[in-house]
Amino acid sequence: MWSTVELREIEVFLTLADELHFARAAERLGVSPSRVSQMLRGLEHKVGGELLSRTSRSAALTPLGERFFAEVHPPYDELRSVLERTSAAYRSLRGSLRLGLLAANSGGRHLTAIVEEFERLHPECTIELSEVFFADPLGPLRRGEIDLMATRLPIAQPDLTVGPVLAREPMVLAVADDHPLAGRKRVSIEDIADFPVAPITDSPKELIDTVIPRRTPAGRAIRRSTRRPKTPHEVTALVARGQIVHPTVPSFAQYFGQPGITYIPISDMPSVRSGLVWRRRDVNPRLREFVRATRAILATARDAQRKRSTAG
Repeated sequence: MWSTVELREIEVFLTLADELHFARAAERLGVSPSRVSQMLRGLEHKVGGELLSRTSRSAALTPLGERFFAEVHPPYDELRSVLERTSAAYRSLRGSLRLGLLAANSGGRHLTAIVEEFERLHPECTIELSEVFFADPLGPLRRGEIDLMATRLPIAQPDLTVGPVLAREPMVLAVADDHPLAGRKRVSIEDIADFPVAPITDSPKELIDTVIPRRTPAGRAIRRSTRRPKTPHEVTALVARGQIVHPTVPSFAQYFGQPGITYIPISDMPSVRSGLVWRRRDVNPRLREFVRATRAILATARDAQRKRSTAG
């Protein structure tokens, strides 16, 4: 039965051993004297002997109680110190928060303001930015190599939480300057089915199939090239050479663009969102405060946009 002893029962015993008075011990513990007596009896039952002798007016340690007190007090104090230090470390934001970017443009145009606001509010914590590679888009997050990630959406994974939306962008089609579609003012998703595409990865499926569908609304298959690029720069190289077309967003050109590519609006594909994603059961306080700062900056940006629209 000793293996079922609880930390609270040890605390009750040590407080009683210090006070040798049930009422005073109960007052220190914030419980009733009867509860103190009940917990002591439970502890004695588990260790197999009487620890305190009681009278109507006093209590005294038995020989077993004196031995138990001498042996349990030091490790109890040590364990309590460990728990207090762990709790304090949890509450503190001191350290760093690791933010991964699945493509630099996934953070949206407010990311710099979000990071600066967080570090202004919490100067003891810094943001460490790193690139997440398309070959293993969710691996670093799941392995704990980063704390959260800015990525294109949708992400629908049972172990991950999707947080604030950072940006929304319309879809465009990247084609070579001399491509048959290059002179068009806009294209349809049906037009894409006439040419091969080459996504870097097929996972997460819900994201890739949203950005680069496998079929058009009319049911036509959108051909996947057998040659798969490994990086966005390899994608642009294939596009510029006319080997593939690439559905993407306008900011792709800002971060990964190269000469020889034209970007044409896709008229019948919905806008693509990007947002923050983190592990579902992560209770990191730095993560919580970063999400709070993100929501505040995005709300301020929305208010400013509404005021500009009203003024216009």
